[in-house]
Amino acid sequence: MIELPEILLRRLNRPAAILGTGVSGRAIAEALQAAGKTSISYDERGPNATFGATEAASHDLVVISPGFAQTHPWLLAARRAGCLCLSELDFGALLWDGPAIAVTGTNGKTTLVDFLAFAHKRAGQNAIACGNVGLPLSAVALNSSVAGLLPIVEVSSFQAEDLRHFSPEAVIWSNFDEDHLDRHGDVETYFRAKHKLVERLLPAGPLVVGVSVVTAAKAFGISLPDETIVARREDVADSIPSGSPFDSWPQRENWALAVAYWKARGLPLETLEDAARIFRLSPHRLRKVSEAGLVEFWNDSKGTNFHATLAALQEFTLPVRWIGGGKWKGGDMRRFAERLAGIIESAFLVGETGPELHALFQELGRPSKVYGTLEEATLAAARDVAQRTVVLLSPGFSSFDMFRGYAERGLVFERAAHGLAQKSR
Repeated sequence: MIELPEILLRRLNRPAAILGTGVSGRAIAEALQAAGKTSISYDERGPNATFGATEAASHDLVVISPGFAQTHPWLLAARRAGCLCLSELDFGALLWDGPAIAVTGTNGKTTLVDFLAFAHKRAGQNAIACGNVGLPLSAVALNSSVAGLLPIVEVSSFQAEDLRHFSPEAVIWSNFDEDHLDRHGDVETYFRAKHKLVERLLPAGPLVVGVSVVTAAKAFGISLPDETIVARREDVADSIPSGSPFDSWPQRENWALAVAYWKARGLPLETLEDAARIFRLSPHRLRKVSEAGLVEFWNDSKGTNFHATLAALQEFTLPVRWIGGGKWKGGDMRRFAERLAGIIESAFLVGETGPELHALFQELGRPSKVYGTLEEATLAAARDVAQRTVVLLSPGFSSFDMFRGYAERGLVFERAAHGLAQKSR
């Protein structure tokens, strides 16, 4: 049985309410059960599909999954009822009494989290990648009995916007660009959500940021601490280990951040370099998956925002046939299309945003067409190729209009690409 802190125990004479039954919600329920406490889970797609004043009045503690915005009616009802409302990350932090490293950013943070966990292990430390990568901190706190465990926590803006208890001993903020404006409303609110991590950083803990974070902070009149470490690609241009995944434009920023963090922690750079040589990127993050004749198929399904897609396109000197579109998350779609129009050969569009993108590309004189499925778009992109060409899936949008996640989207693309490769042999 796990022990709960007094702040939670005072609120658990009645069952806790858990908003959301996904990975985070299940981890919260398991932790409470392990502590001998009861809970009731609410989800619009589950058996408890409503949560209003009546339901809120029967609870004293409400723990919220990241998918619930601060303005969600269920959360507002809980606050009006006087409930203590905690994010899953704060709940997990109250259970976890050890150190933690936080990583956030608009793009590339999952790779950085995975790499730092891997590098710490190579350095003899028992690190684990968790948070927004799929393993909630609540689950780590529940299942870990190993002394010296170091969680490397990926923190999204959804998780950071209402932080009150999670206090990392180091924060790495990789980069910043517009994203999730459907949730946050505007770019400054999105920035301030992530900035909560800076506010929660323990005294004397290193804060490592990318150049775009500094630029955004100045634009919004927000001061970063004087001791902030700014990581720049050019600072490490000559030190990237040969053959590592970091020898590409998008990943060079991650290498600069990793080096700056590693030095700030006083760890041997040789260990980080050794880890980089054998580290491999996670699936669906910008990698060539197949070839069919003159066509190279590249899967970057994890590119779910404008910043990620534009960074991926910088990798290629060959003509690129771009497959993009999906569920809109906010942002200036016209500006995105204008930037794409100058660097792609043509666009093969899918999903909710496909028709609007198509109209924009027509205005810009760039060939494009909307397809009903990703398979159809992939097949069309591979036709009538007269020179070496890249077919790139880097959607720039969320996958949830057509798929259960970016991984499913990437697998559908890869199956289509492999099928075309087999036919070309």
